[in-house]
Amino acid sequence: MAAGDLAGSFQDEVTCSVCLEYFTDPVTIECGHNFCRACISQCWGEPEPNFSCPQCRETAPQRNLRPNRQLGNVVELVKRLRLQAVTEPEGQRVCERHQEALKLFCEEDQTPICLVCDRSRAHRAHTVVPIEEAAQEYREEILSRLQRLREEREELLGLKSDWAKESERLLRQTEVERQLVVFECERLRQFLAEQERLLLARLGELDEEIGRRREENATCLCKEISQLSTLITELEEKCQQPVLELLQGVRSTMSRDEKATSLRPAPKSPELEKRIRDFPRENNLQQAVTGFLEVLAAERGENPGSLF
Repeated sequence: MAAGDLAGSFQDEVTCSVCLEYFTDPVTIECGHNFCRACISQCWGEPEPNFSCPQCRETAPQRNLRPNRQLGNVVELVKRLRLQAVTEPEGQRVCERHQEALKLFCEEDQTPICLVCDRSRAHRAHTVVPIEEAAQEYREEILSRLQRLREEREELLGLKSDWAKESERLLRQTEVERQLVVFECERLRQFLAEQERLLLARLGELDEEIGRRREENATCLCKEISQLSTLITELEEKCQQPVLELLQGVRSTMSRDEKATSLRPAPKSPELEKRIRDFPRENNLQQAVTGFLEVLAAERGENPGSLF
């Protein structure tokens, strides 16, 4: 096999699928595919959470580039074989059928032919050009396509970089908002805790006032109940006395009874009832929270009226 054919058979094995050129500093990734170190590093970039193979799309959880020195040696060998093929005399590449030099290229069959093939019936009606001219034409076309593909790749890499930057910018904004939410919620919790403390303290004051008045009334009532109990005992004893003793001092005893049995009205506390009734209006928690939220909106430069 000629050196050029041997090198050609290895072409796919020593070509990077990203840059479509010979491997430079080849490395192997988790899935087993090989790439130039610079190509795979550029494809992955820094912000990628997972590393996907550009060839098979298999993902790996971490960046792991293993140098492939044996493949690098094969690349150098193929390069030498290519160089040797270029320097070989063209006369050694001959038509297998006619043993003539392959100097022409058939456009229809896309194959090199010799002068005898050109005059044969198989190629007589085909478009045939000198092989070097065909090679130059296709080489220029390949280079043109390579240039376009490289430009498209660069454009895609630029878009990928722009998206990464845009994502980072948006993530920074969400982080600022997250911190602001935590800060404002903590302030709201502190405000509510303070409002709870104040309102409960005011209710506690009402409880103390109610308890104080209850104790005062209970003391007075207990005193009067004791006096009534004493008078009841005296009257019960009076009823059991003989006639003369019963009549003795009976009017004085009866007058004490009239003084003691004056009825009191049912206990009322209109002033306390009014304070309890007015408590929700004078201590409006919803209104206090609304005012607090308006302060927060003003601090953020927002229209407080847009909150509700």
